[in-house]
Amino acid sequence: MKTRPAGIGKVNADWMGSLPSQLSAMPLKYIAVPGSHDSFTFWVDVHAPVGTDQKTYVKYLATMFSVLAKKVMVKWSMTQNLTFREQLDAGIRYFDLRVSSKPGEPGNEIYFIHGLFGHKVRDGLLEINSFLCRHKKEVVFLDFNHYYAMEAEHHIYLINMLQEVFRTKLCNDCRVENVTLDYLWEKKYQVIVFYHHPSAQGIPVMWPGYKIPAPWANTTEPNKLIQFLESTLKERARQGSFHVTQAILTPRPNTVAKGLVWGLRNYLVERNLPTIMSWVESQRPGKDGVNIITSDFVELTDFADVVIKLNNLLLSEQKRRPR
Repeated sequence: MKTRPAGIGKVNADWMGSLPSQLSAMPLKYIAVPGSHDSFTFWVDVHAPVGTDQKTYVKYLATMFSVLAKKVMVKWSMTQNLTFREQLDAGIRYFDLRVSSKPGEPGNEIYFIHGLFGHKVRDGLLEINSFLCRHKKEVVFLDFNHYYAMEAEHHIYLINMLQEVFRTKLCNDCRVENVTLDYLWEKKYQVIVFYHHPSAQGIPVMWPGYKIPAPWANTTEPNKLIQFLESTLKERARQGSFHVTQAILTPRPNTVAKGLVWGLRNYLVERNLPTIMSWVESQRPGKDGVNIITSDFVELTDFADVVIKLNNLLLSEQKRRPR
């Protein structure tokens, strides 16, 4: 398994536009798409207050190691090293996004959040839009699935922001089966936004969360993760939706305590990546197979490349079919 340094070259910047016509005509829910978990965590603000999401292990850190907590939290909050632009250049097309206001801050500004606050959401969206303006056939999934410290006015602000930044690139909610790359290219759509909150109901360009289930194994053990992923894949055909396979391990408080000085990447991710990537390499896309697959630290392996190349299996299947 190859390991690449951070800042991968633009090897997959146009992979969707380069797919053969047999695949661009296929429903996008059957195509293998690489994604990143907690996509925005390449930078977190150690000077801001501790995040409003505060998971169990973060609360544990804040209680037990108050002075050192933020330095330690950075190691356990960051799940990516590459910026949005670098992830896009590498081929990542699905982004897992968690957002929050900053309590006590005037105005309705929204930030990315995972234990600690990250960049302003607007800055991230502008970076993604800049890439899409240069790569007209590439399409991204933006999955806003967790919201913290947000009132009605914050949701209005964020939804308006999405429409202001992406404008006509936003794909209208429709039957998942109808969404092919050919359809998106014809309409000049490049962004599918999933908004897991009632505030977005009735807004045509905001897709409901149930159209992109992302079952979560919540385990530190790779074998249990793989069992979970296989069982949830068997259920996806009945859902008629996009599907996210979260090929990630989740730290527990005792995991953090044992690996305090190492952090998520060194203690949990790197040692288990070979097992997880072997499973990913053995998958196939299609009706009963994988669709979107997410990973932590996508640059540590040829993750995006491996997922994209799974689509070659769809071509070989078509060639074998009787005419």
